[in-house]
Amino acid sequence: MSAYDPAPSAQPVEFSVDLTAHEMLRRAHVMDAVGPTWDPVKALREEDAAQDLLYSDLDEEQQRIYDELVAAGVLPRRGDGRAAA
Repeated sequence: MSAYDPAPSAQPVEFSVDLTAHEMLRRAHVMDAVGPTWDPVKALREEDAAQDLLYSDLDEEQQRIYDELVAAGVLPRRGDGRAAA
């Protein structure tokens, strides 16, 4: 195939794009956005606490649905497999 021949080749064409510089810029922007006081361990603990709160005080029907979702792999198994009390 040439620039003057619009018929595509049946052979695969190698195509690659180096996104290294863009990825480094993206990471720099993310770190700038979260700021110097961001604590990833604290963020994960707070996320776990929010999950516990979300699934706490379920009635029987809600607990049954929760258990089904865990068994189906939709929700991750947490602690002893029961929603937080």
